[in-house]
Amino acid sequence: MNFETLDVTVENGLASFMLDNPDKGNPMGETFCREFGQAANELAGRGDVRAVLLHAKGRFFSVGGDVGLFSRDLEAAPPEVLNGTYNLHMGLTRLLRMDAPLIGCVHAAAAGGAVSLISHCDIVYASQSARFTAAYAQLGFTADLGATFGLASRMGPARAKRFLLLNESLDAEEALRTGLVDYVVEDDVVLEKATATAETLRSGPTQAFGGVRRLMAHSLATPPEAQLENEAQSLARSAGTADAREGITAFTERRPPSFQGR
Repeated sequence: MNFETLDVTVENGLASFMLDNPDKGNPMGETFCREFGQAANELAGRGDVRAVLLHAKGRFFSVGGDVGLFSRDLEAAPPEVLNGTYNLHMGLTRLLRMDAPLIGCVHAAAAGGAVSLISHCDIVYASQSARFTAAYAQLGFTADLGATFGLASRMGPARAKRFLLLNESLDAEEALRTGLVDYVVEDDVVLEKATATAETLRSGPTQAFGGVRRLMAHSLATPPEAQLENEAQSLARSAGTADAREGITAFTERRPPSFQGR
């Protein structure tokens, strides 16, 4: 896959999805928005992707939205927002509907839409020097990229609302306490640690992972009796997969399972 602002590769079932416009701080500008949607669509259409590692190159993870896109013509801001979110939101939707888990690795400062994007990762690693800034309210903007769901899911609705309204900036340890990230590790090993977890998930029961992701995505908005039935139906589907047969066989034979993602 050839992109100007991203470096996306797939090797042995693990997709590396890297923000790659470091000289400008990996901004979410017009080109990025278009390419993000294209890259996510390509990954979603592949049958060999079993985990996705989201990371970035440069001094920043991402500075968030490209404010310069709006400042050039303030009257054009509303249609520019709609054009950009069209590709961003569709791309994120495709990633969230995949069976493959999404692992985030934040090595440096992230702001605005970048924090929103991170909030949807199933597991998030942050370096000790990482920082997470809401940024939207400072511009007089509301949020995008599913922030009102992703942040609420990770931090809780009240804490997520405070983060956005007060335009908070959290260091890595504060982000860990709120639930925004799952692990904080030394700067020089954060990518190594995140990659190791991505490799572990890449070798897991991919269809079962997808079932868990979908069930969790709807859990808080679904009545309990409906969620119970959703779980029963999902469990029945997963019980019929080759990976489930392997898992049961490996358990009875007292050996580690060898899942193939089928």
